[in-house]
Amino acid sequence: MFIGHFALGFGAKKAAPAVSLGTLLVACQFADLLWPMLVLAGVERVELLPGATVVTPLDFVSYPYSHSLLTLCVWGVLFGLGYMIVRRSKAVAAVTIALLVVSHWVLDFISHRPDMPLTPMNATKVGLELWASRPATMAVEIVMFTVGVALYLRTTTARNRIGSIGLWALLIFLSASYLGNMFGPIPPSAAAVVWSAQAMWVLIAWAYWVDAHRVAGGWERRTP
Repeated sequence: MFIGHFALGFGAKKAAPAVSLGTLLVACQFADLLWPMLVLAGVERVELLPGATVVTPLDFVSYPYSHSLLTLCVWGVLFGLGYMIVRRSKAVAAVTIALLVVSHWVLDFISHRPDMPLTPMNATKVGLELWASRPATMAVEIVMFTVGVALYLRTTTARNRIGSIGLWALLIFLSASYLGNMFGPIPPSAAAVVWSAQAMWVLIAWAYWVDAHRVAGGWERRTP
């Protein structure tokens, strides 16, 4: 999934309004932020295989450390505890962040063909292959994204034009990128996909910037 992951990040603001949207998006996309770095380091492996699925031509040969259920549970606990210690936040924020990290595996399990590892040591891989149908994939993700954004909008209020225009620009960009991924040409190589995935950090920075110009729960309460 793509905007399906982002949907959970936006929607999680309702459960943890004190946590920046940027942090929530880092959590829900942690696996895909870690994955390209491990591929470039030669630790994990992806290949271009046109026709692998209807939605993506990528063959995820090996990604046990960024995408296995066990490692994402570990990453989630570490991320959540780290946030709680550094920010001195309440447990609900840490739990929300941890669950968002693990949610990436759940959504990929629904989307991917059977290539999602359970542990780094076990050869068993699973997947329900929602990506076998482009219409079904888009229907699920668009509904998720709409609900997630609606929850974010109900939870926060713009303090200024950056908080308003900046947010809508981010939403439009995410939507356009999603359509590009769905209907665009096959990428020239797996390496090109891996390098372009680094651009997600720009979206994270954008989310931090926008959220800093919005308040949660009304004008009297500002998110840190």
